[in-house]
Amino acid sequence: MNFPDEPMQPMHASDFKSGFIAIAGAPNVGKSTLLNRILGQKISITSRKPQTTRNRILGVINRPKSQMIFIDTPGVHKARELFNTKIVEQALSAFQDADVILALADASAPDPKAEAFLRECLQDLRKPVILALNKIDLIAKPQLLGLIQDWSQAYDFKAVIPISARHGTQVPDLLTIMETCLPQGPPLFPAETLTDLSERFIAAEMIREKVFRLTGQEIPYATAVTVERFSEKKEGRLIHIEAVIHLERDSQKGILIGKGGSKLKQIGEAARKEIERMTGTKVFLKLFVRIQKNWSKDTKALQRLGY
Repeated sequence: MNFPDEPMQPMHASDFKSGFIAIAGAPNVGKSTLLNRILGQKISITSRKPQTTRNRILGVINRPKSQMIFIDTPGVHKARELFNTKIVEQALSAFQDADVILALADASAPDPKAEAFLRECLQDLRKPVILALNKIDLIAKPQLLGLIQDWSQAYDFKAVIPISARHGTQVPDLLTIMETCLPQGPPLFPAETLTDLSERFIAAEMIREKVFRLTGQEIPYATAVTVERFSEKKEGRLIHIEAVIHLERDSQKGILIGKGGSKLKQIGEAARKEIERMTGTKVFLKLFVRIQKNWSKDTKALQRLGY
């Protein structure tokens, strides 16, 4: 179920609204799934593993009376390692920059500690905060009613809306409520803008998503991806991509590559198909594996890798 952009209608400037909406929540509550659902197109990667999202991901939808600019943020949690601290700082910075906060919680698997930390992060924000209780398709109605009551008593939300990002349940209602909270103002992006991210960046993220989905143990969290070549041949419409998967230790390399290169081939094929869907053209994808010793603990290495 997609939500296509509705055509923009001329109107008096004072009637139009636009602004930034930060999607906030603990790891793995469905923030990226919700953004992709709202946009009707995949720009933010997802997996069942927590902390898949590492960067602020921006997506834009245009409605007759508003332009809504969403920021998908990394999951907020009490981080200890340097890398995770940097990730959480990105999320908290987005909260400060946004006009509206969309807090997301997993109704099917409540986590009191994570939820308390989220409320703590929202405590001093003087802006509208809307709560979406996600994954309601996985719980019974009496349980949901109890959760709504508990959350409503714990924080002064502008509204509490039960949704299913996966199935689109009540997502249109959620959009309508968020729209009412936006400040008046003209569009901030051209009408055709879906995201400010480059195809090169999204391609790197799609490769990293396949690593998250197709490997286990510590491999996903020890992985970073950089695209070193992204070129389009006009004749035959072929995009040539060369990307490097960075790992922290030599022992991880064999696991990622697999016997006879089988695992790396599986990752490459899955990522290529995803990138072809995004670009609408054929893709030649070549993957390399490189060891960058303990990159997640090295500030300079984090900067070089785009964090």
